[in-house]
Amino acid sequence: MVEIQLIEKRSRGRPQIRCDDDTKGLIIEAADVQFRENGYAATSINVIAQAAGVSTKTLYRLFPAKDDLLSSIISDRINRFFLALDQSTLATMDLREGLERLLTAYGMLTMSPDTIDMMRLIIAESDRFPEIATDFYQTAIIGSNAVMEKWLTKQAERGLIRLEDPHMASGMLRGMMIMEPQRAAILRQEKPPGIEEITQRARICADIFLRGCQV
Repeated sequence: MVEIQLIEKRSRGRPQIRCDDDTKGLIIEAADVQFRENGYAATSINVIAQAAGVSTKTLYRLFPAKDDLLSSIISDRINRFFLALDQSTLATMDLREGLERLLTAYGMLTMSPDTIDMMRLIIAESDRFPEIATDFYQTAIIGSNAVMEKWLTKQAERGLIRLEDPHMASGMLRGMMIMEPQRAAILRQEKPPGIEEITQRARICADIFLRGCQV
């Protein structure tokens, strides 16, 4: 009985083991908050580690540089966009429904308050830290454009739409969907649009686009 009690007492004192993926998630979440509240340059690794509840040694092991943290935040947000676009479901939708679904998911990604804050940070810090602007452009802008371009190309191959340049068409479609409301939100002239406004805008954009290219 005494031996059992000693074992129980020792086990309670052991630190809980957390896998690296869970630890990364905590660090990314803490870094996201700190960057948006205090700016990229003003945020120290020590502050992020403390907010995440980990040691700086652990943080540096998982993220060797501060720009690795920002890249991971951007990648995490883009991955949520990919998850929101269930490709198997998207493939079963008709042309208009699929385009509205794609535009709505893109609008939810690019016009969320978190993304607006991140874009303000990138713009403010890009002169001093050009690498973070490059990461954002490559991961967020080119990455999301590739998804839309691929979908448009597939619809053209199916003979449902007529496009001379799917890449250019994708850029124009994305601009029509988000430019005005996103720009107003970044400049703090309007609040980021909600889901109803995004859905309505996606429907209108799809209608305008399809009038010009639907076979």
